[in-house]
Amino acid sequence: MTQRLSAWVHGHVQGVGFRWWTRSRALELGLVGYASNHVDGRVHVVAEGPREKLDALVAALRSGDTPGRVDLVVEDFSSARGDHSTFSER
Repeated sequence: MTQRLSAWVHGHVQGVGFRWWTRSRALELGLVGYASNHVDGRVHVVAEGPREKLDALVAALRSGDTPGRVDLVVEDFSSARGDHSTFSER
């Protein structure tokens, strides 16, 4: 069953290649969606795919192996909308 992940990533995650890194991990996992910067310094990650792949993306975001510094990841899961065909940076 396909689900939708909405994750807000807090920390020093802008201007360090974080969205590109996230896109690469998502594509490796076969996920679709996007990663976008927000004016308050957070990155919003929206991804759709099987729950185990979404869980793997969240684990990667929290791994300590990301560009920059992740202090907190706040995630929420819901039903997929099916409105993406690839994973992009916004």
